[in-house]
Amino acid sequence: MNWHLIGHISDIPLRGSRCIKTPQMTIAVFRTGEEEVYAIENRCPHKGGPLSEGIVHGNAVTCPLHNWVISLETGKALGADDGAVRTIPLRNEGGTLYIALESLVMAAE
Repeated sequence: MNWHLIGHISDIPLRGSRCIKTPQMTIAVFRTGEEEVYAIENRCPHKGGPLSEGIVHGNAVTCPLHNWVISLETGKALGADDGAVRTIPLRNEGGTLYIALESLVMAAE
């Protein structure tokens, strides 16, 4: 995998996110209250809501449009809801963050 530098963990607020735009999609990079970092597609599987604007709780985010809860670990909707978003490989090396973008290119083909 080719890893691409996207910034430092301190660039993302606790229980918040930042977005990265790629040719395939917008990626939301989340930082939990426990300092874990995840990258997922920034589009709720329900109605396309911007997950980056949702509320982070534990290892999940709640969509700001219709309250769907999405696992940051798996990308799957939790509870009775059905659907999922792509998760993006992310590496945290001493606070420096990298994502693997070629997985997006292969998935889009």
